[in-house]
Amino acid sequence: MFEPGHLHRGNPVATTDQPKYSIDLFYEVRQDPVEGPMLHMRMAGEVAGKAFEEQFELHRDTAFNFASVASRIARKHGLPANTSLLLRDHQEYDHMFADIRAKLGSHTGDPVNLDHLEKDGL
Repeated sequence: MFEPGHLHRGNPVATTDQPKYSIDLFYEVRQDPVEGPMLHMRMAGEVAGKAFEEQFELHRDTAFNFASVASRIARKHGLPANTSLLLRDHQEYDHMFADIRAKLGSHTGDPVNLDHLEKDGL
């Protein structure tokens, strides 16, 4: 389920391939006095009965790697690598991507500062 600033993903019934999980991804743009606009994300939920919460920030020009970071965090907390956390419902991902893009005021072809990739752990 997507609404601006929030995406929820869940699997209410465990199977042999996937555990039961419920994960919420909340996001907003914050203005850092040194780095400029930053995409702040908070991931919270439960995978196979274990609760977790993590936060991360990405620079404006690297923010569109959020799916990679979120997937890495989900795997760290027990979601199998073959589970497509964000891309499962591509239409919702597209809405989220467009919302983030609008909040950051970014456009296709904007340059990427390669130092930001390293700072953001990408």
